[in-house]
Amino acid sequence: MMRVLLVRLGALGDLVHALPFAAALRAAHPDARIDWLVDVRYRALLDLVPTSIVTERLVLDTRAMSGPTSPVAVIRRLRLASYDIAFDAQGLIKSAVLARLSGATRVVGFAKSALREPAAGMFYTESIDPATAGGEPGGVVHVVAKTLSLLRAIGIEPPAPEAWRFPLEIAPSPVPACTREVLGIDSEAPFALINPGAAWPNKRWPPDRFAALARDVQTRCGMKSAVLWGPGEETMAAQIARASAGAAEMAPATTLTDAIALAREARVVVSGDTGPTHLAAAVGTPIVGIYGPTDPARNGPWHPGDVCVSRFGVCACHHQRQCRQPERWCLAGIEVDEVLQAVQQRLASQPARPDV
Repeated sequence: MMRVLLVRLGALGDLVHALPFAAALRAAHPDARIDWLVDVRYRALLDLVPTSIVTERLVLDTRAMSGPTSPVAVIRRLRLASYDIAFDAQGLIKSAVLARLSGATRVVGFAKSALREPAAGMFYTESIDPATAGGEPGGVVHVVAKTLSLLRAIGIEPPAPEAWRFPLEIAPSPVPACTREVLGIDSEAPFALINPGAAWPNKRWPPDRFAALARDVQTRCGMKSAVLWGPGEETMAAQIARASAGAAEMAPATTLTDAIALAREARVVVSGDTGPTHLAAAVGTPIVGIYGPTDPARNGPWHPGDVCVSRFGVCACHHQRQCRQPERWCLAGIEVDEVLQAVQQRLASQPARPDV
């Protein structure tokens, strides 16, 4: 039996992007032991992945001085597992060190040119160049394809995008029904889901434009909008709902499971580059993405019908949390009409809901 360790600690969207790797590995090696090392802050997502895909979730809390999630305890467990191979799908020095400290016979990561922290490469026994993962030579490789390229180290040809699987067990949730009640619509009526938040301020489209978009979506598309929010985002969500003149309402508070169930019920999700966007894409919900400092070709939704309104080409602060040139902030150049047209385009195409 092959023993495999996958190191992908976080964040939420990155874990979603690594799910097809675990699914493809399991399909090729049904009897393998596949363990996943994850940061304690993101373990809730892996709890939704069936044990038929991931054998064990190893939870790491780098702040813990003792206990089962402390670095010392986790490394001890890793070494006892006697892994044949460890894959570092994160590309950071921390993740590479953990993969190496696992004691795995082989430690596989990305080639130096594809690493977020190039020094991580010194801890690998083998490196894979994701530029061979498909697409045009020298072109942008989607992060899902990048992660899947690591499978070539064990002779597995990465699946094409239409075959990517995101194995999540979607538990029943009362939130979609509650949301429809808050919106004042019946159980079959469509609604849009707006997600205005993002960890990076540089990725957040202005709340007043989301409110204007909600008004236009109601007028032009016949749908009300629910505003998804997380910790610390209540004020922003309330601001959008208040300025929407009744076209949008705040969704109820959600757990991760609730948010996935709500996204799956939505007719379309409008959001920037953030975890809920990728979760919605993983369960097959149509997406309209609003992108600035990150490239939708690399980080965007992967369904061919999805639409991204992007200013990546003119952004002066690629991959920066904060805009260094506020007077030229790229997302400020995205107007409501442009996003509305993208919503109308996406609604006009047939949504695809894959088995997950």
